[in-house]
Amino acid sequence: MLLALAGCPRPQVVRPQEAMVPSASPGPLRDDGDAASLRAAIDESVTWLSSQPPTRRLVFGPREVGVTELRDALVRVRSSLPETLSAEAFEAFVRANFEVYESVGGPEGGVLFTGYFEPVLEASLSPGPDYPAPLYAKPADLIEVPLEPFAERFKPDLAERLKTEKLFGRIEGDRVVPYWSRAEIVGGRLAGKGLELAWAKDPVALFFLQVQGSGILKLPDGSERRVGYAGANGRAYRSIGAKLIAEGAISKEAMSMQALRAWLAAHPVERDALLDFNESYVFFRFLEGASLGFLGRPVTPGRSIATDARLFPPGALAFIRTERPQVGADGKLDWAPLTRFVLNQDTGGAIRGPGRVDVFWGRGPDAELAAGLMKQKGRLFFLVPKAVEPHSP
Repeated sequence: MLLALAGCPRPQVVRPQEAMVPSASPGPLRDDGDAASLRAAIDESVTWLSSQPPTRRLVFGPREVGVTELRDALVRVRSSLPETLSAEAFEAFVRANFEVYESVGGPEGGVLFTGYFEPVLEASLSPGPDYPAPLYAKPADLIEVPLEPFAERFKPDLAERLKTEKLFGRIEGDRVVPYWSRAEIVGGRLAGKGLELAWAKDPVALFFLQVQGSGILKLPDGSERRVGYAGANGRAYRSIGAKLIAEGAISKEAMSMQALRAWLAAHPVERDALLDFNESYVFFRFLEGASLGFLGRPVTPGRSIATDARLFPPGALAFIRTERPQVGADGKLDWAPLTRFVLNQDTGGAIRGPGRVDVFWGRGPDAELAAGLMKQKGRLFFLVPKAVEPHSP
């Protein structure tokens, strides 16, 4: 997630009802991807929506849509997809059956698009001198305190903003106190409690695994195990990339995941202190299938996005217009338009406000390139089912 590296202006306070508005001029909604990946992503949203209470309502800015209504609309979308996607015909179908709403964007205008991916790191299921950095499972003493039951203690505007928030901590005597920080956990607070899932060879690679939220462990025998997000210590996320920019170590224009890795490799003495600056710490669990997003369903490369779960409806169909990096035949880096339908299926601790979107790119060199370099402005649209009888495709 690029925000984890470079940071961005503090997001403005926006209620879900204010996060998007009807769009009078969205421009062409022409999809540049393949039908199979869109179909797969829609299926995951449909499965999740089918598991929700039928009375649940999802907020699309000034409108609300029932989960059953949204599910049925996505089923119609899926049935309209041919094996080979016709961008023009599909756009016509979408415009006939959906209203187009647009995110109000960030305080500086527009939406900042970044990317995330599944890193692959060397690890072992048993400790050893070559594998010093443990991956921990979620501790049993980590408690979650949802704020919604206490909302009446806050002013009305704060109650609305905080009702989806949670506090994380541990019991100390008769008090709830913040959970251990990254520095305390790395320093051994959880050692010897049987929480170790595996041990990574490189602490920096483990740090980036925590930033991404899921990844692949490549074991000494050549086999692989996928791990995914199981929880976090609840400490505020602080960007180490933003810190280096503020200190003049790396310019804002040059900041990327690749640049940050290079700085950490060149400054081993300062490395641990910089990593500990971000007090947030992520816990993992083994996954038997694909990487899972916020909905507990597999995310689809190039089709799943992460947004602020407090503001935008989970599982919804969206359309993005931005750019992505690519390497040309001459080996030079270039930027290509990125215009496609996506599904809102994930979130992240660093993804805050209506002006942030993270695109999931999967695994491999191309995915790492996109995740590491994307920090492009663009536009985010949500497709809201029309409150009328749908047209035929």
